[in-house]
Amino acid sequence: MLASTTMLFVELALIRWAGANVVHLSYFSNFILLGSFLGIGIGFLIPAARGQWLKRWTPIPLALLVIFVRAYPVQVRQSSSEVIYFTAVKTTGLPQWVTLPAIFLLTAVIMAGIGKITADLFRQLPSLDAYRYDLLGSITGSVAFAVLSWLRAPSVVWGVLAAVALLILGGRRNTLLYGIPLTAMVAALFVETTTAGISWSPYYKIELKASPTTTRTYYISANGVPHQSTAPLPVLMQENSPYRQAYEQTPRNPHKRVLIIGAGNGNDVAVALAHGAQRVDAVEIDPRLQEIGAELHPARPYDDPRVHVYINDGRAFLERTNAKYDLIVLALPDSLTLVSGASNLRLESYLFTRQAFEAARDHLTPNGAFAMYNYYRKSWLVDRFAGDLDDLYGHAPCMTTFKRNAAVLVAGMTPADQSCKQIWQPSGPVPAAATDDHPFPYLLHRNIPTLYLGALGAILLVTLLSVRLTGVRVRSTFRYADMFLLGAAFMLLETKNVIGFALYFGTTWLVNALVFFGVLVSVLAAVEVRRRLRRVNQLVLQLMLFASLAVAWLVPAQAVLSLPFAGRLAAAIALAFAPIFCANLIFSDRLALAPDPTSAFGANLLGALTGGALEYLALMTGYQTLLLVVAMLYLAACIAMRFTGRGPGRQTTRMPDETVTIKT
Repeated sequence: MLASTTMLFVELALIRWAGANVVHLSYFSNFILLGSFLGIGIGFLIPAARGQWLKRWTPIPLALLVIFVRAYPVQVRQSSSEVIYFTAVKTTGLPQWVTLPAIFLLTAVIMAGIGKITADLFRQLPSLDAYRYDLLGSITGSVAFAVLSWLRAPSVVWGVLAAVALLILGGRRNTLLYGIPLTAMVAALFVETTTAGISWSPYYKIELKASPTTTRTYYISANGVPHQSTAPLPVLMQENSPYRQAYEQTPRNPHKRVLIIGAGNGNDVAVALAHGAQRVDAVEIDPRLQEIGAELHPARPYDDPRVHVYINDGRAFLERTNAKYDLIVLALPDSLTLVSGASNLRLESYLFTRQAFEAARDHLTPNGAFAMYNYYRKSWLVDRFAGDLDDLYGHAPCMTTFKRNAAVLVAGMTPADQSCKQIWQPSGPVPAAATDDHPFPYLLHRNIPTLYLGALGAILLVTLLSVRLTGVRVRSTFRYADMFLLGAAFMLLETKNVIGFALYFGTTWLVNALVFFGVLVSVLAAVEVRRRLRRVNQLVLQLMLFASLAVAWLVPAQAVLSLPFAGRLAAAIALAFAPIFCANLIFSDRLALAPDPTSAFGANLLGALTGGALEYLALMTGYQTLLLVVAMLYLAACIAMRFTGRGPGRQTTRMPDETVTIKT
């Protein structure tokens, strides 16, 4: 159980920490996740008598990865013209083609070592008992990391916990061999943690620096990218300031009640108060950014009793509140990070869909107005958002541009509720709106950018080479083709459920952690049920699985969103976890009777890697269609089971004697 706990904890820590220091990884969503699945899968596929060197040298690649990233942190300048990000900064560190492969390979080697430790322990127990302990360990690891996120623990704490666990797993014989690299790793993380101005939130590694100028007081960087700055009120209120446009272009608006989504350090809150707002609802997803504003903003906006702070996802707040506002401001919500390591969804993606703009409109008073601003590197991105506002409000919004590609869009409920110097006019064909099913506002067309295709192709090539070079007998794993397909389908299904809960309840770290916890508990429940059944009817299980997938596909997301909170929660749980439970009853039954359960589990993990790569199909199809891909993968797995003696043609199976130990 400790090995499994360590395996998941290190995986989560690497995803979070490396993404905070190498900005490439904030946009290559599941890069480390795929490397982890590759490594763990190889660790399980290597026979018991081989690969002992992996166990002995496990801490060394971990230390090398931490030292490498600390020595060459990266701030990215996006080079692809197909995917647009708001923030463009100069690249530091080594070239992308050096940094990304190095991190991927080191991650795979690290997780292969931990996977080998876990696999050798796995072999000492009956298959379902081993899988049960693996799940309990995974739950423990995910809960531990969630608690550290809640406590905003610095990276050195993560490193110390991982080091202690690895020292225990390594045993007394390897104390020195493990101790030296683990000490180096902790030392590197200690230097990072004690650097002046560094702190951690549940989402970011935050660096705070005092400004040498009078126009700003502090600069805030998030995950290595300049993100926000605090400014004195006179600077914010100076003529032609972007902060003033929403108020100046709605002169008939009383601005008594204002909602600010992306309140951050408080600049927009201070401006709203200066314009006479009687109540300001300030919504900010990151508690640390809000705390910095409360402590250090020169105007002290968060001290004003008119301000009500909500630490929440902006879209979730809109879905839950019944309040009406004179003005809603979408204040530069550019998260620079993703909801999870398993998807392409960013924290702010659901704020820029057509349904989100519609939800904001529905919370405006009869003469209210909606405003949004950001730095838009491409004119088509402004056209996409302005086109949505034009359709929803029935008239073109005001558009004010500034240097550095900044633009402010203001839309009144009627043309009389806005006063413009410049009306938005499209610069060309207006791109289709982003939707809740296809929440990729920074993607111009429904395609997979060549940048991603190249990276995924390289990952799959490395996977094939790694399996060959580590001596795994590929032909012997063909008998577990069904397990491979089950892994791919499950990974895709899990990703779809993470995205669904993010839409229904917000893209917060807590929602994300609870979903993963729920997935693991559902899987554990399936294992416990299977352990207690003497007979299993595979055909019935498969029919239940496809029926639950069909229901999940047929129920539209908007139908779930329209429910009150309790009903929405019940519907989301049923739609998400019923297929997972059924699928893992099938998986547990297959694992219980596998001749070599450890190799079967390894094949399943490599399938999960493939499922992670297939997640990019959502860039073309949207997320709901992924359920059809999931169904096809499960159908292929059921067909493959027929050739392994585990299909519907052999409908009932007896539970093997639980006292028998797995043989290698």
